[in-house]
Amino acid sequence: MAPVDNRPTVIIAGPPTSNGDLHVGHVAGPYVGGDVYARYLRATGRPVVWASCTDDMQTYVVTTAQRLGTTPEELVARSTESIRTTFEAMGISLDGFSPTDDGYRALVYDYVQRLYDAGKFRLRTVRLPWGERSQKFLVEGFVGGSCPTCLDDSRGGFCETCGHPIDFDGLIEPSSILDPGEPVSYREATILVLPMEEYRERLIEYHARRAGRWRPHVVTLMREVLAKPLPDYPITYPVEWGLPAPFAETPGQTINAWLEGMPASIYCTGWAQRHRGGNPPADDDAWRAGNDARAIVFMGFDPLYVWGLVHIAELMAHDGRYVLTDTLHVNEFYELEHEKFSTSKGHVVWARDLVAEVPRDVVRFYLCVSAPEHARTNFSRATLDKIAGERLVRPWNDLAGSLAKLCVEIGDAGPLPVSPESPAYAAAIVNRFASCYELDSFSLARAADLVVQYTGRLRARAAAALADDLDRDARRLRAGDLFLEVRALVSGASPILADLAARTDTPISFDADAYQVTTVAALALPGLDLRMAPAGPSEDN
Repeated sequence: MAPVDNRPTVIIAGPPTSNGDLHVGHVAGPYVGGDVYARYLRATGRPVVWASCTDDMQTYVVTTAQRLGTTPEELVARSTESIRTTFEAMGISLDGFSPTDDGYRALVYDYVQRLYDAGKFRLRTVRLPWGERSQKFLVEGFVGGSCPTCLDDSRGGFCETCGHPIDFDGLIEPSSILDPGEPVSYREATILVLPMEEYRERLIEYHARRAGRWRPHVVTLMREVLAKPLPDYPITYPVEWGLPAPFAETPGQTINAWLEGMPASIYCTGWAQRHRGGNPPADDDAWRAGNDARAIVFMGFDPLYVWGLVHIAELMAHDGRYVLTDTLHVNEFYELEHEKFSTSKGHVVWARDLVAEVPRDVVRFYLCVSAPEHARTNFSRATLDKIAGERLVRPWNDLAGSLAKLCVEIGDAGPLPVSPESPAYAAAIVNRFASCYELDSFSLARAADLVVQYTGRLRARAAAALADDLDRDARRLRAGDLFLEVRALVSGASPILADLAARTDTPISFDADAYQVTTVAALALPGLDLRMAPAGPSEDN
């Protein structure tokens, strides 16, 4: 492993759009990944803030509200509460989930006003898609068409399939999402933009320094995009939904919702610090360059252009006020039964519904073992039952049962002795897990595989300890070795199997020195279930 980085860490997952609840595809990569990493850092004693908020001003809020026959405001309120509840149900241990309140709006305006006052924006006249029937501009989620780079179906701004940006008038055969039969033409509009091309050399240098430790698909896309001129990025749009733009040159326009992603992340970090008992001097304190924090973003591949280039350019444009994002930890698409999750088509599994049926530790294990780290992977309920049952639940319960029988056989005679070689084995276990959780080699899938591997190892050794003809002292020594390694396994699995770790009466530690002991206490290892227990009868029955 690389040397441990003890700087304060800020963890962000791309704020979820408040146009509905979170399905399994939403939580599989960024939110489970961010949570596992945050739990690991806490277990190692390193300072970390893990925070999120909702993305309320996206055009997708408007299109979804129209489809559902509600207002954007009502949809945002309902969705925000659903997302909060789903995070809690999934065991996503956020330090804070901030509201879109006056403090949020003040920080967003301060963020953009500083750039405006420093002369970082440019006034440009551009061609935008125009709805002939609605007499309105169609941008971002309001307009569809084919991506000029990969030719796949896309929306405005950037392509979710290939990740490349799409210029203002770049969509092939644009059409209205709000009114599919509406004739679409182009009309000029004068807006404020961030001139991305002015940051090219700094962005090339930024990505070159990180190419050796970021995932290959991220590096490839950044090289492709930076190999050609970067289009201006819109700061304002002539649309109605969004925060009103405060600039005299763009009356009646709103701030591009994607621009809010970075100040939103900054705000929710400060909000989390305050609401867990801290007292930061300002909402953006954690992100100030002088505090030298590591800013880590867990995210899906689709908005990588914005998070990997636009937001980095914004931070650069603040001229040293903020740290630059240290790591973009990007996952690929997670499919449902080998098709894209689709709320509008009903092809979806809601995360909250799933953990109402399956214990969330088991869900988290399956999402980790099938994590879309380098390629698209697939969620299947039948496969969840099979893999979780065969690889985790049954072996784990066999281990727990064998340990319980072993405790009965050796009796209650105080701490168990540990053989001289056992501490090294326990240390090897936690070190292997740590290598999966440190950012330079972070892998949910490999960590979940280690849970399977070490459970199998200890299961076989526990069964052998019961079967072998041993005297009481030899059996106690064998049991001591087993329980020391079980302690290491529970610690290593704790960021994934968080509920089980909380029910296990043993300290969680990734410090190899903590296992350099000569005795160990026996423990009652909790079992795992593949189904939630049925609810008992109500008091009225």
